[in-house]
Amino acid sequence: MNVCVPQVFSRFVVHGETKRMTRLSLPIILCAIIVACSSERKPEELRDKEKPTQILQTESTVTSNGFKVLRRYPHDVKAFTQGLEVYDGLFVESTGQNGLSSIRRVEIGSGKVKKVEDLDDAFFGEGATVLKGKIYMLTWLNQMGFVFDAQTLKSVGKFSYAGEGWGLTNDGTRLIMSNGSSILNVIDPNSYRVVRSISVTMNGSPVTRLNELEWVDGEIWANIWQSEQIVRIDPASGRVNGVIDLTGILPDSARDANTDVLNGIAFDSATKAIYVTGKNWPYVFQISLQ
Repeated sequence: MNVCVPQVFSRFVVHGETKRMTRLSLPIILCAIIVACSSERKPEELRDKEKPTQILQTESTVTSNGFKVLRRYPHDVKAFTQGLEVYDGLFVESTGQNGLSSIRRVEIGSGKVKKVEDLDDAFFGEGATVLKGKIYMLTWLNQMGFVFDAQTLKSVGKFSYAGEGWGLTNDGTRLIMSNGSSILNVIDPNSYRVVRSISVTMNGSPVTRLNELEWVDGEIWANIWQSEQIVRIDPASGRVNGVIDLTGILPDSARDANTDVLNGIAFDSATKAIYVTGKNWPYVFQISLQ
């Protein structure tokens, strides 16, 4: 309320309405304040605190998968996970929040951070992916991405893009980026030009809130923000081929006031291992589909 109240009242002052305010006009102004505040963007760290909901109902044309936990590994509970990949036997993980954003290499078995590079406090880190020895990392609202050497985490470049940055993966040749909508943008990693857009649908309807992405055996897997579901997307058509329901994978006993939403998919193409985690979660889970 402290941000939007002065903005709303300034409109009334300009038009001289504050001097003529009556008991009948006060409710009107209060309603205006509420409407104005409700239109304000919520910071992601606050939005993520909202209770995850299941938003997709599968039909017969879409495969529905459950899961089985094969192993559970420690995870840094201070890591606000935005991107997760397996590279060179380690996790590459990007984290978010202003002042806490980083790119890091993490030992899978122990959860130990082997190397970390922090972002400037002005940047809210988002998704990341490794392509041809380079890590590409997005930021949320800055419209700026960073490029790091995948081994040393040394900064080797920057790039810009329009709109918000959410999740990032690649098909071995090009980057694939989400922005929270139902559209995925395919980006040339040399020119950073959008070469194609993928409209994601399920049973003919757009699927929105696509967040962290992972390329898995020719499919794009995407976390659905604020849910415990992952969708499996055909990159050619944009159609959702399947929905993975991870409801309850992190038990209530492992949650606390800082626990946020499911976010983080990693696939080891060599071993076919699938890993999932969440923001400020104490564990990374290796799973199989049921």
